[in-house]
Amino acid sequence: MRFLFLIHGDSGAEAALRPDERRAIVAEHMECAAMLRDRDAYVLGEALTRDAATVRPGDKPFLTDGPFAETKEAVGGFYVVDCASWDEAIEFAGLVPQSPGVAVEVLAIADIYATPKLAASQPPSRDTQRPSDGDRPGSR
Repeated sequence: MRFLFLIHGDSGAEAALRPDERRAIVAEHMECAAMLRDRDAYVLGEALTRDAATVRPGDKPFLTDGPFAETKEAVGGFYVVDCASWDEAIEFAGLVPQSPGVAVEVLAIADIYATPKLAASQPPSRDTQRPSDGDRPGSR
């Protein structure tokens, strides 16, 4: 089962940290990712910039600039993990490094290809989707 960990934090308090304190938090996230790899749970993880927008799709898409001004909390990063159970996901979320105002939102990722109707339309594996270096334009 795959899960998305959205890492929320207090962006104002994080901005007030000294550079060495921010570097220490980044180092802890690197250690956390290594631990998840060692446990065969790591799929993906990234820090996010402050650049953000919200688009409400439709006939006339509506765009707003990033996070709302009245909130101090912002999503600063995420992990995608592959866990044996919800309980294991909660355990791993509890190991995400501390930072000002940190909260980890745990969301189960739906496996749409497990649905019988959609299983027939399942995309090929990652290995068959990627062209070899020789097939890429400009590779010869």
